[in-house]
Amino acid sequence: MTTSSPIGVGLVGYGLAGAVLHAPIIEALPDYRIAAVMTSRPEAAERRDRPQVVSDIDALLAIDAVELIVVVTPNDLHAAHAEAALRAGRHVVVDKPMAPSLAECDRLIDVAAETGRLLSVYHNRRWDGDYLAARAIAAKEPVALYEARWDRFRPEAAAVWRNTPRPGAGLLWDLGPHLIDQALGLFGWPDAMAADVATQRSGAGADDYFELTLHYGEARAILSASTLVAATRPHMALHGTGGSWWTEGLDPLEAALRAGESPSRPGFAQGLPPIPAYRATKDGERLEAPVPAGDPYGFYRAMAAAIRSGGPLPVDPVEARDVVAMIAAAHAGEALPTPRGARRLPVAVRQG
Repeated sequence: MTTSSPIGVGLVGYGLAGAVLHAPIIEALPDYRIAAVMTSRPEAAERRDRPQVVSDIDALLAIDAVELIVVVTPNDLHAAHAEAALRAGRHVVVDKPMAPSLAECDRLIDVAAETGRLLSVYHNRRWDGDYLAARAIAAKEPVALYEARWDRFRPEAAAVWRNTPRPGAGLLWDLGPHLIDQALGLFGWPDAMAADVATQRSGAGADDYFELTLHYGEARAILSASTLVAATRPHMALHGTGGSWWTEGLDPLEAALRAGESPSRPGFAQGLPPIPAYRATKDGERLEAPVPAGDPYGFYRAMAAAIRSGGPLPVDPVEARDVVAMIAAAHAGEALPTPRGARRLPVAVRQG
């Protein structure tokens, strides 16, 4: 395969995440072609790229056209599928979380180094518009309190694997990776962490509520998610001596993909609606400050550059591993662990 050829992708899993959140973005970029999909759903072959459909990982890895494996199976299968792909000489993207245990994460990092293959983790919310706006603000203004809340109103626990008592299930493993990764990108590794994790709905077999408080000296970052909040709170907020900034609602990309909009359409990204956001000045004035939607293609564009020209990985697997370390500690009620990586605290935040 020449460097000008599209990267052949093997998609492992074809549920909501694989079929709706990953595949349309991959197909929208000329750097890629979906060559094969591992699934029991024959409709996967009806994608634009007309991929070959197989039922197991061995059959997928036997297809020479597959250069990059994208793992979008349930969380407790991530490590086995990713390791098999790395040992078969393929580059790998794993949907978040990397794996539901530190031992599995460390093993994948070591196997990637051993095989000389690239390994990255789909922390795609680094390219969300509200997060990019928060980074710009935090780089200029001292922050005393950061809040990121992901509220839903789902009083009935759906009969899906995320609501069953299995490794990697529950709300903290589902939404926690996004919120933690963004907080670490904004403020670096905290001094301490307090965690409150609970199962509040009848019939739920895994946690459906959490609140993490990260300590940065006297500053705090509060990360939480709930399935029983009908009147949702601001999604992201920064507070300090200069006033407050907050957003209402998520980056619109996921909603657009769920609605069937095609990121292959010209002008798709530019047509995404802005995120409602506001500022309250220290004088009490409230101002509208809408935030542009993020970059839908940022992760996979960077991954293609890493494969083809040796560019940096979109997400360092060591950083993804450290997110898992925080989630594992929160579930176990343990103190904040020592990170394997080293995310440095931005100067403006350190002064807060």
